[in-house]
Amino acid sequence: MVVPSRLADGRELIYYDDSPEPNRVLIDSRDIPVVEPASVARYDALLGEWVGIAGHRQTRTYHPPANQCPLCPTRATFKTEIPSPDYDVVVFENRFPSFAGEASEPTALPVGADGSDPTGSDVLFREMPGLGRCEVVCFTSDHDAEFADLEPARVNTVIQAWADRTAALNGMPGLHQVFCFVNQGVEIGVTLAHPHGQIYGYPFVTPKTRTMLDNAAAFREATGGNLFGAQLSREITEGIRVVAENDDWVAFVPFAARWPIEVSIYPRQQIPDLPAASAEQRGGLAAIYLDVLHRMGGVFEDTLPAITAIQQAPAHTGRDDFWMHFSVFSIRRAVGKIKYLAGSESGMGAFVNDITPEDAAARLRAVKV
Repeated sequence: MVVPSRLADGRELIYYDDSPEPNRVLIDSRDIPVVEPASVARYDALLGEWVGIAGHRQTRTYHPPANQCPLCPTRATFKTEIPSPDYDVVVFENRFPSFAGEASEPTALPVGADGSDPTGSDVLFREMPGLGRCEVVCFTSDHDAEFADLEPARVNTVIQAWADRTAALNGMPGLHQVFCFVNQGVEIGVTLAHPHGQIYGYPFVTPKTRTMLDNAAAFREATGGNLFGAQLSREITEGIRVVAENDDWVAFVPFAARWPIEVSIYPRQQIPDLPAASAEQRGGLAAIYLDVLHRMGGVFEDTLPAITAIQQAPAHTGRDDFWMHFSVFSIRRAVGKIKYLAGSESGMGAFVNDITPEDAAARLRAVKV
């Protein structure tokens, strides 16, 4: 059941319910000012990448006490971003977005975003409006839960929300890529403890996706095959890094994993994004994603600071080559120890992993789930 609404300042809010019974509160009775985003995107001519600049985000909510959490259901003593006294899954526009605002009509990729050579304007200092969309996805009304605590049916509802919002944002003028992600743990940089994720709609194709598409195109030209599919087939054949699998999905530690504990979750059949997944595929994804989270949480007797990055095809380019997948990784390298991105990683983008992918896979397979 999907129920759309609006918050007091005009932002969109959508309830996704596990069942059709709940009646949701649709009126936000708060008196809150409208936040005026001032985002721009600037082009790094040396790296060929766009960088978002969003100074207004310095005032966003930062580690509030639990009784003032803006992602909890509204109570008599505290009104939050969600007007209802309870909810299953809810999506709403971020009050402090990194990118905001729509173009009046569809736009071509900004110069440089597709790897082309900027011409016809200032090559060194290019800037464009930071148009886009940033949404918050709350997975449960339980403030103290973690994603791994959710039932498979709830994870299915979350996946539905991700798929629906991906399709909606892909159709918005001026947006070129949708990225759904989950940050977990204060070590990652989470500033709101309530279990939630985010969705970004970018006005450009992100550097990582552009690199993957460039390499996939080169592989196709050289071999006639699909780079993503070839890597998946090789991982399945070798098996040493496979962690879990079911009829529709395979989870494995990548051959060149960058993070101490890192798992890729691939569909066996190529699909460009979550909206293209069947109901059966979404059910299988919910099961294997929970399996992977439980295994990752069991490797070390410690917290699990982790990121889930849902890699999907851009809205308008590279969709024939791209193979949608989840990348789930943790910066935990040992009990009480975090892998920090120091000189080599932050300064040069050259990762050095402290745990071999084969060892990480063995540890993950050994966890009882």
